[in-house]
Amino acid sequence: MKNQNILQRLALNEDLNFLLTNRVPRAALTRFMGWFSRIRHPWVRDASMAVWRSFTDIDLSEARKTSFNSLHDCFVRELKPGARPLDAREHVLVSPCDAIVGACGRIGDDPGAQVFQAKGFPYPLTDLLGTDARGLATIDTLRGGSYVTLRLTSSMYHRFHAPAALTLDHVTYISGDTWNVNPIALKRIERLFCKNERAVLHTRLADGTPLLIVPVAAILVASMRLRAVDVALNIRYRGPNELPCHATYEKGEEMGWFEHGSTILVFAPPGIALCQGLASGQQVRMGEAILRRHVPAVHRPSNAVADTHLTALDQQKAS
Repeated sequence: MKNQNILQRLALNEDLNFLLTNRVPRAALTRFMGWFSRIRHPWVRDASMAVWRSFTDIDLSEARKTSFNSLHDCFVRELKPGARPLDAREHVLVSPCDAIVGACGRIGDDPGAQVFQAKGFPYPLTDLLGTDARGLATIDTLRGGSYVTLRLTSSMYHRFHAPAALTLDHVTYISGDTWNVNPIALKRIERLFCKNERAVLHTRLADGTPLLIVPVAAILVASMRLRAVDVALNIRYRGPNELPCHATYEKGEEMGWFEHGSTILVFAPPGIALCQGLASGQQVRMGEAILRRHVPAVHRPSNAVADTHLTALDQQKAS
């Protein structure tokens, strides 16, 4: 336990962490990890999982199964039924994943619709989504709305789910780099999310309100998988980049998974705001409230009007 604590402290050292995860051949290391993690030999599986446990506080008590064929099998593990209760309130949008909340707040009204990856490190949605017709039309709907950055650590549950009942209409896959997306890198690399491999999920809520979900890959993330798209989205994927689809999901239904830890960005239009108290550094679990829709106050008649109405009814009954 003492050695594990020392290793975890070393992993949190900013300069060392940045050196080890960002001054390496990231693409080659990511491809290697994709191959290595799938090796099913028990010696390889046990040794790699032992190393993984040394650097993280992984908890497998909620996993659906207790034994795994490979390191990859553990990465993409499912949970026991009921392990993530859903906030069922209709006006609430829930976290699509287990995560630590990063930057969050209001989307800018400027032409680029500026948001932040970390304090002092802004990026425009035009860089994240692109400037094609679909990207620009989406940005127009989001200005003045809200965004949440959700960071998954390597020890977390890696599957992601629908924040509300919604329809997935289109996926835009954008190939890119595999920078680490931890807070250390986000404070040093400008527009990092705009550099990394990512999938832009164009969805709409039941009433047609647009909601944008952007899974962003990172170093060692061998692949992103979407249930609606029958291909692995990774650095080996060569297109097409535009993937029309039509898939409907109930709130909390699984949409896909990472094959390691990474980040999910959620962008909502005006009328949907951050839940009160949501803040950077807060840990959330899939199914917990992160966004809320404006609920108009119910108009209630004044006592005088109500009394007049009741009096009229009494007179009708008496007659």
